[in-house]
Amino acid sequence: MSNTAVSIITIGDELLIGQTIDTNSAWIAQQLNALGMDVLRRVAVGDERAAMTNALDAELAVADVVIITGGLGPTSDDITKPLLLEYFGGAMRTDERVLQHVKDIFSRRNRPMLDVNLRQADVPDSCTVLFNSRGTAPGMWFERDGKVIVSLPGVPFEMMGIMLDEVLPRLRMRDRKGAIVHYTIVTAGEGESFVAERIADIEGSLPAHIKLAFLPALGMVKLRLTGKGADEDQLHKDILPYRDAIAERLQNIVVSLQDEPLAKALYDVFSARGITLALAESCTGGLIAHQLTQVPGASGYFMGGVVCYSNGAKTDLIGVDADTLATHGAVSEATAKEMATGVQQRLGATYALSATGLLGPASDGSAEPIGTVWMAVAGSGRVEARKFRFFYDRERNKEMAATMGMLLLFRFLKDENNI
Repeated sequence: MSNTAVSIITIGDELLIGQTIDTNSAWIAQQLNALGMDVLRRVAVGDERAAMTNALDAELAVADVVIITGGLGPTSDDITKPLLLEYFGGAMRTDERVLQHVKDIFSRRNRPMLDVNLRQADVPDSCTVLFNSRGTAPGMWFERDGKVIVSLPGVPFEMMGIMLDEVLPRLRMRDRKGAIVHYTIVTAGEGESFVAERIADIEGSLPAHIKLAFLPALGMVKLRLTGKGADEDQLHKDILPYRDAIAERLQNIVVSLQDEPLAKALYDVFSARGITLALAESCTGGLIAHQLTQVPGASGYFMGGVVCYSNGAKTDLIGVDADTLATHGAVSEATAKEMATGVQQRLGATYALSATGLLGPASDGSAEPIGTVWMAVAGSGRVEARKFRFFYDRERNKEMAATMGMLLLFRFLKDENNI
Protein backbone atom coordinates (compact mmCIF):
# COMPACT_ATOMS: atom_id res chain seq x y z
CA MET A 1 0.00 0.00 0.00
CA SER A 2 1.66 3.24 -1.17
CA ASN A 3 1.52 6.58 0.57
CA THR A 4 -0.19 9.62 -0.92
CA ALA A 5 2.26 11.24 -3.36
CA VAL A 6 2.65 15.02 -3.38
CA SER A 7 4.43 17.51 -5.62
CA ILE A 8 5.08 21.14 -4.69
CA ILE A 9 5.33 23.87 -7.33
CA THR A 10 6.67 27.29 -6.35
CA ILE A 11 6.10 30.18 -8.75
CA GLY A 12 8.14 33.34 -9.20
CA ASP A 13 11.04 34.69 -11.22
CA GLU A 14 12.59 35.86 -7.95
CA LEU A 15 13.05 32.21 -6.91
CA LEU A 16 14.89 31.31 -10.11
CA ILE A 17 17.37 34.18 -9.93
CA GLY A 18 18.08 33.68 -6.23
CA GLN A 19 16.59 36.98 -5.12
CA THR A 20 14.22 35.12 -2.79
CA ILE A 21 15.04 31.87 -1.01
CA ASP A 22 12.27 29.29 -1.20
CA THR A 23 11.35 28.41 2.39
CA ASN A 24 7.71 27.66 1.52
CA SER A 25 8.24 24.25 -0.05
CA ALA A 26 10.46 23.08 2.82
CA TRP A 27 7.83 24.00 5.39
CA ILE A 28 5.00 22.49 3.34
CA ALA A 29 6.97 19.26 2.87
CA GLN A 30 7.46 18.94 6.63
CA GLN A 31 3.73 19.32 7.27
CA LEU A 32 2.73 16.84 4.58
CA ASN A 33 5.30 14.28 5.62
CA ALA A 34 3.91 14.39 9.15
CA LEU A 35 0.56 13.35 7.66
CA GLY A 36 2.14 10.26 6.12
CA MET A 37 2.46 11.70 2.63
CA ASP A 38 5.46 11.29 0.32
CA VAL A 39 6.77 14.49 -1.27
CA LEU A 40 8.04 13.36 -4.66
CA ARG A 41 9.32 16.61 -6.13
CA ARG A 42 9.72 20.31 -5.43
CA VAL A 43 9.68 22.35 -8.63
CA ALA A 44 10.31 26.08 -9.13
CA VAL A 45 9.09 27.88 -12.24
CA GLY A 46 9.05 31.50 -13.35
CA ASP A 47 6.12 33.82 -13.97
CA GLU A 48 5.43 32.41 -17.42
CA ARG A 49 2.19 30.70 -18.40
CA ALA A 50 3.66 27.91 -20.52
CA ALA A 51 6.19 26.96 -17.85
CA MET A 52 3.48 26.89 -15.20
CA THR A 53 1.14 24.79 -17.35
CA ASN A 54 3.90 22.34 -18.26
CA ALA A 55 4.87 21.97 -14.60
CA LEU A 56 1.28 21.32 -13.58
CA ASP A 57 0.86 18.70 -16.33
CA ALA A 58 4.08 16.96 -15.32
CA GLU A 59 3.32 16.85 -11.61
CA LEU A 60 -0.29 15.71 -12.01
CA ALA A 61 1.04 12.76 -14.02
CA VAL A 62 2.91 11.41 -10.96
CA ALA A 63 1.29 12.92 -7.85
CA ASP A 64 -2.00 12.54 -6.03
CA VAL A 65 -1.79 16.05 -4.61
CA VAL A 66 -0.12 19.11 -6.15
CA ILE A 67 0.39 22.22 -4.03
CA ILE A 68 1.23 25.51 -5.76
CA THR A 69 2.50 28.64 -4.02
CA GLY A 70 2.92 32.09 -5.51
CA GLY A 71 1.39 34.32 -8.14
CA LEU A 72 -1.85 35.16 -6.31
CA GLY A 73 -1.31 38.84 -5.54
CA PRO A 74 -3.09 41.88 -7.01
CA THR A 75 -0.40 42.92 -9.51
CA SER A 76 -0.17 42.19 -13.22
CA ASP A 77 2.59 39.61 -12.87
CA ASP A 78 0.44 37.43 -10.59
CA ILE A 79 -0.99 35.08 -13.20
CA THR A 80 -1.70 31.88 -11.26
CA LYS A 81 -5.43 32.54 -10.83
CA PRO A 82 -6.21 33.19 -14.53
CA LEU A 83 -4.04 30.24 -15.52
CA LEU A 84 -5.96 27.90 -13.19
CA LEU A 85 -9.26 29.27 -14.49
CA GLU A 86 -8.15 28.37 -18.00
CA TYR A 87 -6.77 25.01 -16.88
CA PHE A 88 -9.88 23.84 -15.01
CA GLY A 89 -12.53 25.76 -16.93
CA GLY A 90 -15.57 27.66 -15.64
CA ALA A 91 -15.95 31.34 -14.97
CA MET A 92 -14.90 33.88 -12.37
CA ARG A 93 -17.25 34.61 -9.51
CA THR A 94 -17.01 36.99 -6.56
CA ASP A 95 -16.75 35.33 -3.18
CA GLU A 96 -18.69 37.58 -0.81
CA ARG A 97 -16.89 36.43 2.33
CA VAL A 98 -13.49 37.20 0.81
CA LEU A 99 -14.75 40.52 -0.54
CA GLN A 100 -15.94 41.66 2.89
CA HIS A 101 -12.68 40.46 4.43
CA VAL A 102 -10.65 42.54 1.97
CA LYS A 103 -12.77 45.62 2.67
CA ASP A 104 -12.38 45.13 6.44
CA ILE A 105 -8.60 44.89 6.15
CA PHE A 106 -8.28 48.18 4.26
CA SER A 107 -10.77 49.86 6.59
CA ARG A 108 -8.83 48.82 9.70
CA ARG A 109 -5.60 50.07 8.17
CA ASN A 110 -7.25 53.30 7.02
CA ARG A 111 -5.85 52.83 3.52
CA PRO A 112 -7.50 53.55 0.15
CA MET A 113 -8.71 50.48 -1.72
CA LEU A 114 -8.29 50.11 -5.48
CA ASP A 115 -10.28 48.01 -7.90
CA VAL A 116 -7.31 45.65 -8.18
CA ASN A 117 -7.63 44.92 -4.46
CA LEU A 118 -11.33 44.13 -4.80
CA ARG A 119 -10.51 41.65 -7.56
CA GLN A 120 -8.75 39.50 -4.95
CA ALA A 121 -12.26 38.22 -4.13
CA ASP A 122 -12.77 36.93 -7.69
CA VAL A 123 -12.17 33.19 -7.89
CA PRO A 124 -12.87 30.43 -10.42
CA ASP A 125 -16.25 28.81 -9.82
CA SER A 126 -14.54 25.43 -10.32
CA CYS A 127 -12.64 25.75 -7.01
CA THR A 128 -13.38 25.61 -3.31
CA VAL A 129 -12.22 28.84 -1.67
CA LEU A 130 -9.63 28.49 1.11
CA PHE A 131 -10.10 31.48 3.39
CA ASN A 132 -7.00 33.57 4.11
CA SER A 133 -7.40 35.07 7.57
CA ARG A 134 -3.93 36.66 7.38
CA GLY A 135 -4.17 38.46 4.04
CA THR A 136 -6.31 39.34 1.05
CA ALA A 137 -5.54 36.59 -1.48
CA PRO A 138 -7.58 33.42 -0.83
CA GLY A 139 -6.29 29.96 -1.54
CA MET A 140 -8.05 27.64 -3.98
CA TRP A 141 -8.76 23.90 -3.87
CA PHE A 142 -9.44 22.05 -7.15
CA GLU A 143 -10.20 18.38 -7.73
CA ARG A 144 -9.90 16.47 -11.00
CA ASP A 145 -9.92 12.72 -11.63
CA GLY A 146 -9.48 11.98 -7.95
CA LYS A 147 -6.49 14.31 -7.63
CA VAL A 148 -6.19 17.50 -5.61
CA ILE A 149 -4.60 20.77 -6.72
CA VAL A 150 -4.15 23.49 -4.10
CA SER A 151 -3.10 27.04 -4.92
CA LEU A 152 -1.74 29.23 -2.11
CA PRO A 153 -0.23 32.74 -1.80
CA GLY A 154 3.53 32.95 -1.86
CA VAL A 155 3.80 35.14 1.25
CA PRO A 156 5.04 32.64 3.86
CA PHE A 157 2.96 34.00 6.75
CA GLU A 158 -0.23 33.83 4.70
CA MET A 159 0.61 30.47 3.12
CA MET A 160 1.20 28.91 6.54
CA GLY A 161 -2.10 30.22 7.86
CA ILE A 162 -4.11 28.70 5.01
CA MET A 163 -2.22 25.42 5.26
CA LEU A 164 -2.87 25.13 8.98
CA ASP A 165 -6.48 26.36 8.92
CA GLU A 166 -7.77 24.92 5.66
CA VAL A 167 -5.49 22.56 3.74
CA LEU A 168 -4.12 20.19 6.37
CA PRO A 169 -7.53 19.51 7.96
CA ARG A 170 -8.98 18.71 4.52
CA LEU A 171 -6.10 16.39 3.66
CA ARG A 172 -6.47 14.61 7.01
CA MET A 173 -10.09 13.87 6.15
CA ARG A 174 -9.11 12.14 2.91
CA ASP A 175 -8.26 8.45 2.96
CA ARG A 176 -4.74 7.91 4.24
CA LYS A 177 -2.85 5.28 2.31
CA GLY A 178 -0.15 4.67 4.89
CA ALA A 179 1.99 6.11 7.63
CA ILE A 180 5.47 7.61 7.85
CA VAL A 181 7.35 7.81 11.16
CA HIS A 182 10.62 9.66 11.75
CA TYR A 183 13.07 9.50 14.64
CA THR A 184 16.04 11.86 14.72
CA ILE A 185 19.32 11.68 16.62
CA VAL A 186 21.37 14.89 16.67
CA THR A 187 25.14 14.46 17.01
CA ALA A 188 27.94 17.02 17.07
CA GLY A 189 31.70 16.99 16.87
CA GLU A 190 32.33 14.15 14.38
CA GLY A 191 32.05 14.10 10.60
CA GLU A 192 29.48 12.13 8.64
CA SER A 193 31.87 9.39 7.49
CA PHE A 194 33.16 8.76 11.04
CA VAL A 195 29.63 8.54 12.41
CA ALA A 196 28.58 6.20 9.61
CA GLU A 197 31.54 3.89 10.26
CA ARG A 198 30.73 3.61 13.97
CA ILE A 199 27.17 2.40 13.33
CA ALA A 200 27.65 0.50 10.06
CA ASP A 201 26.59 -2.82 11.60
CA ILE A 202 23.37 -1.34 13.01
CA GLU A 203 22.54 0.29 9.68
CA GLY A 204 23.16 -3.02 7.95
CA SER A 205 20.66 -4.77 10.21
CA LEU A 206 17.75 -2.43 9.42
CA PRO A 207 14.67 -4.11 7.91
CA ALA A 208 13.53 -3.08 4.44
CA HIS A 209 10.82 -0.70 5.66
CA ILE A 210 13.21 1.35 7.82
CA LYS A 211 15.80 3.65 6.25
CA LEU A 212 18.64 5.66 7.82
CA ALA A 213 19.64 9.05 6.42
CA PHE A 214 22.72 11.10 7.36
CA LEU A 215 22.04 14.87 7.35
CA PRO A 216 25.31 16.78 7.85
CA ALA A 217 25.44 20.46 8.79
CA LEU A 218 28.15 22.78 10.12
CA GLY A 219 29.71 20.90 13.02
CA MET A 220 26.77 18.53 13.35
CA VAL A 221 25.26 15.39 11.82
CA LYS A 222 21.61 14.43 12.18
CA LEU A 223 20.66 10.79 11.83
CA ARG A 224 17.07 10.28 10.68
CA LEU A 225 15.40 6.90 10.89
CA THR A 226 12.30 6.69 8.69
CA GLY A 227 9.77 3.89 8.70
CA LYS A 228 6.94 3.44 6.22
CA GLY A 229 3.98 1.13 6.59
CA ALA A 230 0.26 0.77 7.16
CA ASP A 231 0.26 0.86 10.98
CA GLU A 232 1.75 3.92 12.67
CA ASP A 233 1.83 2.36 16.15
CA GLN A 234 3.70 -0.66 14.84
CA LEU A 235 6.20 1.58 13.07
CA HIS A 236 7.06 3.28 16.37
CA LYS A 237 7.64 -0.14 17.96
CA ASP A 238 9.80 -1.22 15.03
CA ILE A 239 12.02 1.86 14.94
CA LEU A 240 12.61 2.60 18.63
CA PRO A 241 15.03 -0.31 19.31
CA TYR A 242 17.25 0.85 16.45
CA ARG A 243 17.07 4.48 17.59
CA ASP A 244 18.12 3.43 21.10
CA ALA A 245 20.92 1.20 19.81
CA ILE A 246 22.39 4.02 17.71
CA ALA A 247 22.09 6.52 20.57
CA GLU A 248 23.88 4.13 22.91
CA ARG A 249 26.69 3.53 20.43
CA LEU A 250 27.16 7.28 19.83
CA GLN A 251 26.45 8.47 23.34
CA ASN A 252 29.63 10.56 23.59
CA ILE A 253 28.53 12.77 20.65
CA VAL A 254 24.73 12.69 20.99
CA VAL A 255 23.24 16.10 21.70
CA SER A 256 19.53 15.33 21.43
CA LEU A 257 17.05 12.61 20.52
CA GLN A 258 14.75 15.23 19.04
CA ASP A 259 15.04 17.09 15.74
CA GLU A 260 15.95 20.36 17.41
CA PRO A 261 18.78 22.91 17.34
CA LEU A 262 21.66 22.81 19.78
CA ALA A 263 20.29 25.95 21.42
CA LYS A 264 17.14 24.03 22.40
CA ALA A 265 19.21 21.21 23.93
CA LEU A 266 21.06 23.80 26.03
CA TYR A 267 17.77 25.39 27.07
CA ASP A 268 16.56 22.01 28.32
CA VAL A 269 19.73 21.45 30.38
CA PHE A 270 19.84 24.91 31.93
CA SER A 271 16.11 24.95 32.68
CA ALA A 272 16.14 21.49 34.26
CA ARG A 273 19.06 22.36 36.53
CA GLY A 274 18.00 25.89 37.41
CA ILE A 275 21.35 27.38 36.40
CA THR A 276 22.17 30.54 34.44
CA LEU A 277 24.46 31.60 31.61
CA ALA A 278 26.34 34.70 30.46
CA LEU A 279 28.23 35.23 27.20
CA ALA A 280 31.28 37.23 26.18
CA GLU A 281 31.47 37.30 22.38
CA SER A 282 34.12 38.91 20.24
CA CYS A 283 34.49 37.27 16.83
CA THR A 284 30.97 35.78 16.85
CA GLY A 285 29.49 39.27 17.26
CA GLY A 286 26.44 38.18 19.26
CA LEU A 287 25.53 35.21 17.04
CA ILE A 288 25.56 32.77 19.97
CA ALA A 289 23.24 35.02 21.95
CA HIS A 290 20.97 35.31 18.92
CA GLN A 291 20.72 31.53 18.52
CA LEU A 292 20.10 30.94 22.22
CA THR A 293 17.33 33.54 22.32
CA GLN A 294 15.58 32.00 19.31
CA VAL A 295 14.27 29.42 21.80
CA PRO A 296 11.14 30.60 23.65
CA GLY A 297 11.75 30.83 27.38
CA ALA A 298 15.48 31.48 27.09
CA SER A 299 15.11 34.44 29.45
CA GLY A 300 14.65 31.93 32.24
CA TYR A 301 18.35 31.05 32.18
CA PHE A 302 20.19 33.42 29.82
CA MET A 303 21.24 36.49 31.78
CA GLY A 304 22.82 38.37 28.91
CA GLY A 305 25.86 38.76 26.74
CA VAL A 306 28.56 41.30 26.04
CA VAL A 307 29.84 41.80 22.50
CA CYS A 308 33.33 43.02 23.34
CA TYR A 309 34.81 43.34 19.87
CA SER A 310 37.66 45.73 20.63
CA ASN A 311 40.41 45.25 23.16
CA GLY A 312 39.14 48.32 25.00
CA ALA A 313 35.70 46.78 25.35
CA LYS A 314 37.23 43.56 26.65
CA THR A 315 39.04 45.50 29.32
CA ASP A 316 36.40 48.09 30.22
CA LEU A 317 33.27 45.95 30.07
CA ILE A 318 34.31 42.54 31.39
CA GLY A 319 37.64 43.16 33.08
CA VAL A 320 40.17 41.45 30.81
CA ASP A 321 43.63 42.53 32.01
CA ALA A 322 45.35 44.91 29.59
CA ASP A 323 48.64 43.09 30.26
CA THR A 324 47.02 39.83 29.16
CA LEU A 325 46.03 41.40 25.85
CA ALA A 326 49.44 42.98 25.39
CA THR A 327 51.33 39.80 26.22
CA HIS A 328 49.15 37.07 24.72
CA GLY A 329 46.95 38.93 22.24
CA ALA A 330 43.19 39.02 21.84
CA VAL A 331 43.11 35.61 20.16
CA SER A 332 44.61 33.50 22.93
CA GLU A 333 43.78 30.99 25.64
CA ALA A 334 44.51 33.50 28.38
CA THR A 335 42.18 36.13 26.93
CA ALA A 336 39.38 33.63 26.33
CA LYS A 337 39.58 32.47 29.94
CA GLU A 338 39.55 35.99 31.34
CA MET A 339 36.60 36.89 29.12
CA ALA A 340 34.64 33.94 30.49
CA THR A 341 35.43 34.56 34.15
CA GLY A 342 34.97 38.30 33.71
CA VAL A 343 31.47 38.15 32.23
CA GLN A 344 30.51 35.43 34.70
CA GLN A 345 31.38 37.74 37.59
CA ARG A 346 29.90 40.89 36.04
CA LEU A 347 26.53 39.28 35.32
CA GLY A 348 26.46 36.91 38.28
CA ALA A 349 25.86 33.80 36.18
CA THR A 350 26.41 30.18 37.13
CA TYR A 351 28.26 29.54 33.88
CA ALA A 352 29.82 31.66 31.15
CA LEU A 353 31.00 31.07 27.59
CA SER A 354 33.46 33.23 25.68
CA ALA A 355 34.64 33.36 22.06
CA THR A 356 37.53 35.34 20.57
CA GLY A 357 39.09 34.72 17.19
CA LEU A 358 40.24 35.76 13.76
CA LEU A 359 37.67 34.87 11.12
CA GLY A 360 39.24 36.45 8.04
CA PRO A 361 39.54 37.07 5.23
CA ALA A 362 42.47 39.32 6.22
CA SER A 363 44.94 38.77 9.02
CA ASP A 364 45.18 41.25 11.89
CA GLY A 365 48.95 40.92 11.94
CA SER A 366 49.01 38.50 14.85
CA ALA A 367 50.83 35.21 14.86
CA GLU A 368 47.59 33.24 14.78
CA PRO A 369 46.43 32.06 11.33
CA ILE A 370 43.07 33.07 9.89
CA GLY A 371 40.28 30.86 11.18
CA THR A 372 41.70 30.51 14.69
CA VAL A 373 39.16 30.82 17.51
CA TRP A 374 39.72 30.42 21.24
CA MET A 375 36.71 29.63 23.44
CA ALA A 376 36.34 29.13 27.15
CA VAL A 377 33.69 27.97 29.60
CA ALA A 378 33.72 29.03 33.26
CA GLY A 379 31.66 27.47 36.03
CA SER A 380 31.69 25.06 38.98
CA GLY A 381 35.02 26.49 40.09
CA ARG A 382 36.90 25.68 36.89
CA VAL A 383 37.66 27.22 33.52
CA GLU A 384 38.17 25.16 30.38
CA ALA A 385 39.48 26.62 27.12
CA ARG A 386 39.82 25.11 23.68
CA LYS A 387 41.41 26.24 20.44
CA PHE A 388 39.60 25.74 17.12
CA ARG A 389 40.70 26.26 13.54
CA PHE A 390 38.13 26.80 10.81
CA PHE A 391 38.91 26.83 7.09
CA TYR A 392 35.86 28.42 5.46
CA ASP A 393 34.92 31.95 4.49
CA ARG A 394 34.14 34.56 7.13
CA GLU A 395 30.40 33.81 7.34
CA ARG A 396 30.80 30.05 7.67
CA ASN A 397 33.69 30.46 10.12
CA LYS A 398 31.39 32.58 12.25
CA GLU A 399 28.60 30.01 12.10
CA MET A 400 31.04 27.21 12.93
CA ALA A 401 32.38 29.17 15.90
CA ALA A 402 28.87 29.68 17.27
CA THR A 403 28.01 26.00 16.88
CA MET A 404 31.25 24.74 18.41
CA GLY A 405 30.96 27.22 21.27
CA MET A 406 27.54 25.91 22.21
CA LEU A 407 28.83 22.36 21.85
CA LEU A 408 31.80 23.15 24.13
CA LEU A 409 29.36 24.45 26.73
CA PHE A 410 27.10 21.39 26.33
CA ARG A 411 30.01 19.00 26.83
CA PHE A 412 31.32 20.99 29.80
CA LEU A 413 27.97 20.42 31.50
CA LYS A 414 27.82 16.80 30.36
CA ASP A 415 31.25 16.08 31.87
CA GLU A 416 29.83 17.03 35.23
CA ASN A 417 27.57 13.96 34.92
CA ASN A 418 24.50 16.10 35.28
CA ILE A 419 23.05 15.46 31.82
